[in-house]
Amino acid sequence: MPEMLVSLTHPMAGIYIHIPFCKQACHYCDFHFSTNTTLREKLVDSLIAELRMQRLYLKGESIQTLYFGGGTPSLLPAGELSGLIQCVNEVFSLAPNAEITLEANPDDMSPAYLEALRELGINRLSVGIQSFDDRVLNFLNRAHSASSAVSAVAHAREAGFENISIDLIFAIPDMTNDEWITNIQKALALQPDHISAYSLTIEPKTVFGNWSRNGRLHPVDDTLAAGQLEMLMDELVAAGFRQYEISNFARPGYESRHNSSYWKGTHYLGIGPGAHSFDGESRQANVRNNHLYIKEIDQGRIPADRETLSREDKINEYILTALRTDKGIDLSWLRTHLGYDLGREHAAYLADLRTRQLIATEDDRLILLRRGKLVADQIAGDLFLVP
Repeated sequence: MPEMLVSLTHPMAGIYIHIPFCKQACHYCDFHFSTNTTLREKLVDSLIAELRMQRLYLKGESIQTLYFGGGTPSLLPAGELSGLIQCVNEVFSLAPNAEITLEANPDDMSPAYLEALRELGINRLSVGIQSFDDRVLNFLNRAHSASSAVSAVAHAREAGFENISIDLIFAIPDMTNDEWITNIQKALALQPDHISAYSLTIEPKTVFGNWSRNGRLHPVDDTLAAGQLEMLMDELVAAGFRQYEISNFARPGYESRHNSSYWKGTHYLGIGPGAHSFDGESRQANVRNNHLYIKEIDQGRIPADRETLSREDKINEYILTALRTDKGIDLSWLRTHLGYDLGREHAAYLADLRTRQLIATEDDRLILLRRGKLVADQIAGDLFLVP
């Protein structure tokens, strides 16, 4: 999840709860998790304790979104999820129409479990499918099969879920463009409401990172990765999806309210080992260690490092997050609230980007055009304010 934000307005707040357990380690994942679930019940107790300890963090703001991420939240029995939701209801002001999302793996999505989730009030599923090719799933070390992914989405619809997102990965070594198009078409055939798609990143402390260092794995080059992103954009927009953030596509009205709040700078509280929080003036990150997290919570301490944001931090983090969205950078807000005239400071660079048809300025907003989306991180970095 994004961890660098700047506050704009705060009509709502969100809570993220990190469930740090997985059945097995995906070869690409560098999020905090453990495949040893012996501490699961104790850790859930600690999550509840931290929710109570953090009751003042959001200063009474209404909780509009609750997100269970991981790890693999669908490894938790419904009873444990119920306890967490009940605690959020007791300690915070959870809005009646709150978006409550659970990340789920297809192999956990039995009809009975999905029925139980619906009864708990969970109203949005984010399904970690990643690929509809069994060869690729095996390469990624995913625990499910392509057929079980299709069945899982069908079971979710039958259970009454009306807001289903699926995750896909592209730029996978040895995956051809035709195979990628087939994946997109199979995803669309399931009629999801939202699709998140990410380019495979080789992180150092992963199996793929080790394979890359040993010459066993060669990352896809940037040109091929950009081409597959463009294919995704073409296919999904033609199917009626809106690309409201570079990696996120939604049917009208099904944008992720939780993720959108990150990009808008809404305050949020992160609960659990490895979770991040943001209150408008500072951010904090919980320790990425289950044993230490439980120990510290038991002793009445929140094991988090806190960093106060400087003006430069706020400017750069707003640029980084806002530029990725279809709303773009609000230049007038930057001038009024942070005293930074981006248009003046980078006039020559922005003129060059316009000439190259990478950006446009509309209603005093700086927006990425199609080709600009392919190099968004580079453009953001070039626009950063260097202290």
